[in-house]
Amino acid sequence: MKYNRIALSILAGLAFAACQDLDEMVPAGASQLDDQVKETNQLIPSRTNASFIGMFAMMGQPNGVFQYASTRDCRADDFGFIAAALSQDAEGPDFIYPENDYSWFSTCGEYSSRNADYANPYLRYAVAYNQIKLANDVISSIAADTDDPELMSKLGQAYALRAFDYLSLAPFFQYTYLVAKDKPCVPLVLAGIEVDYGNNPRATVDEVYTVIYNDLTKAIALLDPTVVPARTNKFRLDQHVAYGLRARANLVMGNYGEAASDAEKAAEGFTPASIAEVSVPSFMDISEHNWIWGIDMVLNDIKAVRGGYYATSSSWLRSFSGDSYTAGAGCYPTINRQLYELIPASDVRKGWWVDDDLKSPLLAAVTWNGKTGDDIGPMTIKDVKEPFIFGVNVKFGMKDVGEVNNDDDYPLMRVEEMILLQAEALYRDGSEAEGKALLETFVKTYRDPSYTLPDENTRSFLNEVWFQRRVELWGEGFGMPDIFRLRKNVCRFVDGKPSNWPDNFKFNISYDDPWLLMRFCTSETNENAGIVDNTGGTQPVPGQNASLTDGVTA
Repeated sequence: MKYNRIALSILAGLAFAACQDLDEMVPAGASQLDDQVKETNQLIPSRTNASFIGMFAMMGQPNGVFQYASTRDCRADDFGFIAAALSQDAEGPDFIYPENDYSWFSTCGEYSSRNADYANPYLRYAVAYNQIKLANDVISSIAADTDDPELMSKLGQAYALRAFDYLSLAPFFQYTYLVAKDKPCVPLVLAGIEVDYGNNPRATVDEVYTVIYNDLTKAIALLDPTVVPARTNKFRLDQHVAYGLRARANLVMGNYGEAASDAEKAAEGFTPASIAEVSVPSFMDISEHNWIWGIDMVLNDIKAVRGGYYATSSSWLRSFSGDSYTAGAGCYPTINRQLYELIPASDVRKGWWVDDDLKSPLLAAVTWNGKTGDDIGPMTIKDVKEPFIFGVNVKFGMKDVGEVNNDDDYPLMRVEEMILLQAEALYRDGSEAEGKALLETFVKTYRDPSYTLPDENTRSFLNEVWFQRRVELWGEGFGMPDIFRLRKNVCRFVDGKPSNWPDNFKFNISYDDPWLLMRFCTSETNENAGIVDNTGGTQPVPGQNASLTDGVTA
């Protein structure tokens, strides 16, 4: 059963930490940097290492925020930034979770996620500030002018990860930079800067993005590949990742020339997945050559938590697990029919979701419980697999189909994203022909050999880039950040056309509706008197705003 309406007052007594050997953290803008920890880190390198390793524990590890006692089950939606990414997508127009008693993400589908006392928005806020706290510990413990390559690498990664955390918060608490740079966003908690933690007001959008940009600029310099050792795992950050994160920030800030340049540098040495490579379920292994950065799921970390198998992307995103909320409880995430129907039949990505007959060319390579190909869609296995429905994704594969390990990796940055970002930035910066050529070459070479750019009267180039992002990056957490950045309406249905959205989630929301802005969790407003919360708007109701358009699906 779902427990997505647990009040924070019930949870207030729970201890939480990014890893067990670190001090307890408060996931709020009032989080204090412990001076004793700072001094210990400076004296004992092993403590710095613990803080550094702890930074990554929040990314996708089960039971990272609520930290129930060992006798209690892990919350099935408590798995760090992956859960936040799926929550973001579930609030958008293209990524649908069902409305049933097992869907822990129904708060996002119905937009009750603006309730300050609900666990889902609390988790999304806490995971970022817990990680910021650990990044601050690392930054405080290493001299800014160190010339030790190992310490430079740790310091650079801490700056980059802190920037990622603020990038994960900023889009949801205020409108986008170019229209709201002077409006309040989220509190800043920075190493070495004294703050009245009981009265730490929201920094402006501009102030938050200044920190993001400066952190990433420092990270790029510190992570010079000619100086620091090469990373041994793409779960760690390197200069490519730092360039990619700064490209994202520059795109939001309207620094389009810099965004295009940064995206190009992030992509150097990486090639997109080929048509053949995405003609089978994939996006499951951090070693895939098109991944720049990802979460490396470790089986022992999953096993270490009771119920940890259910708090993973394999349980909530992938359709092939032998023990999951997707297949086992029919909580398959599906694509919005309006977006699916716009994908040409010649595009390999059309097969990333099953059609009305529950078929996909990608299933031809899949064998499950003795069934292969088209037989898999309608297959039912008691307590293991429910039949697919229209739009179920088979984009995200599993290393072991039908198995229960649920240790499949999750992408945080792919070269395909950087190419799409660069194409948009080039066009916006005045290099329109170059941007168009880049997009057309990418899609034609790697996704659809029959592709040509649509006529501007059919779909503008910027809307075409957004369409390509919606298809290519589906399920990877970009849905709502793009909605905010582009100031697009959330259009889930078109009046008079078939829809696969659950009735209670079938509504459209205007881009300037105040209900889109997240509310601060009660624990934050109770502890930090400086917070003035977002207000306005009302929770959407079924069928509202049927006439809204977005330039792509409606």
